[in-house]
Amino acid sequence: MRPYSGMRILALCLLAFPPFAVAAPLETQLPADWRPVAREIFAELIQIDTTHEKGSTAAAQAIARRLRAAGFPDADLTLAGPLLHKQNLVARLRGMGKAKAVIYIAHLDVVAAKREDWSLDPFTFTEKDGYFYGRGTSDMKGDVSALVATLIRLRKEGFQPDRDIVVAFTDDEEAGGDANGASWLLKNRPKLIEAGFVINPDDGGGEIRKGRRVLFDFQTSQKVYLSFRLEATDRGGHSSIPHAGNPIHRLAAALGRIGAFEFPILLSETTRGYFAAVATQESGPLAADLAALGREPLDLAVAARVAAANDVLAAMMRTTCVPTELAGGHAENALPQMARATINCRILPQESPEEVESILRRLIGEPGISLTRLNEPMHSPPSSLDPQVVEPLTRVMKEMFSGVRLVPVLSTGASDSVFFLAAGIPTYGISGTFGDIDDVRAHGRDERVGVVDFYDSVEFVYRFLKELTGGKVRGAASGPGR
Repeated sequence: MRPYSGMRILALCLLAFPPFAVAAPLETQLPADWRPVAREIFAELIQIDTTHEKGSTAAAQAIARRLRAAGFPDADLTLAGPLLHKQNLVARLRGMGKAKAVIYIAHLDVVAAKREDWSLDPFTFTEKDGYFYGRGTSDMKGDVSALVATLIRLRKEGFQPDRDIVVAFTDDEEAGGDANGASWLLKNRPKLIEAGFVINPDDGGGEIRKGRRVLFDFQTSQKVYLSFRLEATDRGGHSSIPHAGNPIHRLAAALGRIGAFEFPILLSETTRGYFAAVATQESGPLAADLAALGREPLDLAVAARVAAANDVLAAMMRTTCVPTELAGGHAENALPQMARATINCRILPQESPEEVESILRRLIGEPGISLTRLNEPMHSPPSSLDPQVVEPLTRVMKEMFSGVRLVPVLSTGASDSVFFLAAGIPTYGISGTFGDIDDVRAHGRDERVGVVDFYDSVEFVYRFLKELTGGKVRGAASGPGR
């Protein structure tokens, strides 16, 4: 097959879907006999508390039991991790070895949820008014359940992919992921997760606006996370006898200079494609400006107007460094001896952390304020728009979500994808779950996912994995069985 450039693949993606939205369906495309299976898996996982203190071992063991019952041998189900209550499960569906494995990563842990904050029990699986409720329904036990159901379905129908399909069900993503989970597996069990590329359903996914499915976000890159501590000190003294050098004054002046500074606007193949797609969902001057940002060369005046109109779009265009914590002084009647602030930076892949640190030092402007890195950034280069991923994704999109536009995105946040990107493994955020962008409840009160949206995500994973890995069916039954 003739190789395509990234921009040609992107153009095919954007042209493959007409520029109009479709109403969210009332009926799912998942076959009726697989709905109870998916629902049962989902309910079991929601009712297992996998917050940071409890760990995810119980959920990993529950998944292993289901896969073992479906015919997966013990040799293809590996529990591994640094702590007994924080075990990761790596499941493998053996393929024909024609290419490196495709790996899905899916975290099992969830953020804490208090019963008094919710209108219902966060760890009881509840179906109500067309939604499934519970902690983790949208982040991300729905996607986990879709993967488990798909592995069972593929195994039962005897599907043999052209390459191994590996799913790493991990812990500790919500706690940063460095001590366990994806990072731990890469450092300690790398052979388990050798891959040609990685799919992460924790990134990407479908957008619902005003009850209509409009965009399908395909994440190809994310910003780099780096925090700094700024600290100013002084000899202090009695507040009735002030003197020059007050650290609060000096730190506040430095923060003012940092706050007034704007990093340069830098667009990429991904962000240009995203702006071009979002332009089709807008109207008036904003639509025209977004369309212009989808083309080269960059018009800085246009970019400035879009940035002023929308904070999310602005964050996709430039590196940001913002103060997130502030402390200083020790008594109301004493001159402060110390003032300290935390600056959190989200750095575009095109810029280096060293460049950003150099700019901050220049903005601080005086040697009496120290600047210290609080973490070491992980370089996460963008993944190319690879046709072996984009083309099967496009085909499944056209089958299942006709009228919805596929669009590459840059994530302004961070996820477990960063560990694989830092290791040089192309990683893509792809989830078949659609959610209302005006009612995001992940990490919040009464977290939920639409019933039809969940079932459609299960069917999406099944179809996408078969398109992604080719292969053949060896003649086993395709029903869910017992």
